[in-house]
Amino acid sequence: MESKTQFPDPSQVREELIEKYPAKVAKKRNKSIIINDPETVPEVQANVRTVPGIITQRGCSYAGCKGVVLGPTRDVVNITHGPIGCGFYSWLTRRNQTKPETDADANFITYCFSTDMQEENIVFGGEKKLKVAIQEAYDLFHPKAIAIFSTCPVGLIGDDVHAASREMKEKFGDCNVFGFSCEGYRGVSQSAGHHIANNGIFKHMVGRNNEIKEGKFKLNLLGEYNIGGDAFEIERIFNKCGLTINSSFSGNSTVGQLENAHMADLNAIMCHRSINYMGDMLETKYGIPWMKINFIGAESSAKSLRKIAEYFGDAELKARVEEVIKEEMPKVKEVIDEILPRTSGKTAMLFVGGSRAHHYQDLFSELGMTTVAAGYEFAHRDDYEGREVLPNIKVDADSKNIEELKIEADPELYKPRKTEAELEELKAKGLEINSYEGMMKQMMKKSLVVDDISHYESEKLIEIYKPDIFCAGVKEKYVVQKMGVPLKQLHSYDYGGPYTGFEGAVNFYRDIDRMVNNPVWKLIKAPWQKTADSEKESLSASYVTQ
Repeated sequence: MESKTQFPDPSQVREELIEKYPAKVAKKRNKSIIINDPETVPEVQANVRTVPGIITQRGCSYAGCKGVVLGPTRDVVNITHGPIGCGFYSWLTRRNQTKPETDADANFITYCFSTDMQEENIVFGGEKKLKVAIQEAYDLFHPKAIAIFSTCPVGLIGDDVHAASREMKEKFGDCNVFGFSCEGYRGVSQSAGHHIANNGIFKHMVGRNNEIKEGKFKLNLLGEYNIGGDAFEIERIFNKCGLTINSSFSGNSTVGQLENAHMADLNAIMCHRSINYMGDMLETKYGIPWMKINFIGAESSAKSLRKIAEYFGDAELKARVEEVIKEEMPKVKEVIDEILPRTSGKTAMLFVGGSRAHHYQDLFSELGMTTVAAGYEFAHRDDYEGREVLPNIKVDADSKNIEELKIEADPELYKPRKTEAELEELKAKGLEINSYEGMMKQMMKKSLVVDDISHYESEKLIEIYKPDIFCAGVKEKYVVQKMGVPLKQLHSYDYGGPYTGFEGAVNFYRDIDRMVNNPVWKLIKAPWQKTADSEKESLSASYVTQ
């Protein structure tokens, strides 16, 4: 494909995207389709209900709570309380990998635990069946913790998963049992489930283990879910630098790690949307600051390592980080020099979860590719515009469905890791301490930002821009590819990965090179091409008839 240097007028594109909608729908969608200006970031409408009837990429609160945040913790038995259909998401659907230290260590990730509610339970209640399921899980596995997740029918009939959990926890004594009111309808998207999961982990797990682990520079890695082995690559780099992952939320994580998270000295946040609540709560109660980092992209990884080293302020650590970067970058440069001539000038669109539409723009930039449009499925305004807009965001009715924890400094364990003066000094050096600038400042001027993109809008954008690659999830994959455009899943990586760190960047370069330069896509006719051909045939037929 030829390099694209001219892009359509984004104002006209936006008008074309909304012109087929009814007036009321068009007015609402117009606020969520924004022409970007990184210097004067415009306001975007986000975290509002999807218009009924529009096909959206979003998931539900249950999916965000169980599937995203709790699912990758290997030694928790996660029981879905609801019909077996919801139980599908109790499985390992996102390719979260884990490595038990020994064969004897528990690993329940590949199991699917569900109470399999039937019509009788919907009519007469399902708490009795839930307690039987908890007992059975305990008898079979003797796990350290059992988590219960409410689905929509459970909330509608009023089953109290919290009371059932308390009763069973008291009965067992040696197993932490707790529940989540994460019914799918509880929020506008899976983002509500993330928030609920953060609250539940903080209430029931964090702070239960005060063990001081070995390691001079201990940090928690938040919002990294080890899809395709991402966390393994980050851990490899950290080990080379002399950094210790105290706890991961929650890729390759364990109950013990989560319970010990309050003993770290820094919270490094990857996915801001899914875990920022945890960063704020850990700082308020225990005095641990959080910092936004990004290990997707070789340059981003190097930058994040330097930021972490600057935070700890240790000369030896800084020197070691530079050595590691010097060791790793030549291998990356060798591959990028080979691939760049084939990818430079091509275009990408990214419509994925709470950080990937942002982070992966760095990797595409390293390939010389331009992101012409991007957006999130479940973002809030601060994910787009930066956290400085938080004081201006009104709390809507849906957000009030989520419990707000009142967190105060722990009288015994609160210990500020940095003074206010030290934090301000770090901010002056460019470190995002307790801050996040959002996606829009990174994107080029006049690119399109679309929140909660609809299926129709996706098709129109592809028709207008004809991108060289489209990044989304499995729901969109095959529809997009039938338009002659390769789709890269950035939820589960299409069986690829890892894509973090230096080795992950190389994996991504090679995968994208194979996709955007594969001639097979030219053999597929998009719907608008077929329509044009049909019109030509009809016109020719009319001339013959005349």
